[in-house]
Amino acid sequence: MIIDCHGHYTTAPKQLQDYRDSQITGLKNPSNVASKGSLGISDDELRQSVEGAQLKLQRERGADLTIFSPRASGMGHHVGDATTSLHWTQHCNDLIHRICTLYPRNFIGVCQLPQTPGLPPSNSIAELERCVNEYGFIGCNLNPDPSGGHWTAPPLTDKYWYPFYEKMVELDVPAMIHVSGSCVPAFHTTGAYYINADTTAFMQFITADLFKDFPGLRFIIPHGGGAVPYHWGRYRGLAQDMKRPLLSDMIRNNVFFDTCVYHQAGIDLLLKIIPADNILFGSEMVGAVRGLDPESGQFYDDTKQYIDNNKSISAADKQKIFEGNARKVYPRMNKKIPT
Repeated sequence: MIIDCHGHYTTAPKQLQDYRDSQITGLKNPSNVASKGSLGISDDELRQSVEGAQLKLQRERGADLTIFSPRASGMGHHVGDATTSLHWTQHCNDLIHRICTLYPRNFIGVCQLPQTPGLPPSNSIAELERCVNEYGFIGCNLNPDPSGGHWTAPPLTDKYWYPFYEKMVELDVPAMIHVSGSCVPAFHTTGAYYINADTTAFMQFITADLFKDFPGLRFIIPHGGGAVPYHWGRYRGLAQDMKRPLLSDMIRNNVFFDTCVYHQAGIDLLLKIIPADNILFGSEMVGAVRGLDPESGQFYDDTKQYIDNNKSISAADKQKIFEGNARKVYPRMNKKIPT
């Protein structure tokens, strides 16, 4: 089985964006009373939104199951207040649940969180519990910077985050570290801000003892870990200077990387540097880069081809990357999707 750990609902029907636009317009009116409202999206419209996109590409590229979550760049935690974020988040998660119900063999849910700048992560616990306990979701996307690029939140290793981590451990769910859209002109959302955040999260993890406090806590750093594999020697050296443990020891059971790297050399480096036990197959399709690579004639985000083309990894390691590690990191999946 091939499990894609990184899929976003980027093709949702127009009504979802219409709702968001209405929310944002309402924020400009001080007399506006926030209302959750409804979307008015039929099951047929949901089917149509994925049949010609995610499902079609699954079949063409050979994946079996996608761990599916709301569109990351659309989470927009910096927009509005806690009520705005909660209503938006609940609608987005409800759509994921409906897609997973319509296609239980193809999609399994991961939730967005109703984070808000200045409010503690514990504010998101109720929505995590709702999605896990009621909808059967198997994880969440955690934004280390709800401010949209201003980085006002404490590091992920700060005790500020601990109440949320306690709930993650209790529910036995991991979090993918994923920022949302950038509201800072200097940071292009997918080309800079995402990669910056991935790299920043890793550096935070190796400078503190978070995993001594939470040995069962699990994080996925997407997009191949940002700059981490390319600068592995820098991080090894920094850890050594700070008298920290070996990088391989610090990440072994707690930090994982996906394969959302869109060229062969990048995947080859990832597979060479990061232990196979810490890599999950991911494509992020349909996502940030959707075009055809003129050099290879293949789609950039068809990441399975790069792993298949790599001759250095064993069949056993390839099985871990394609399926085994996802089942280890997202154990709630195993009750819904048996091996």
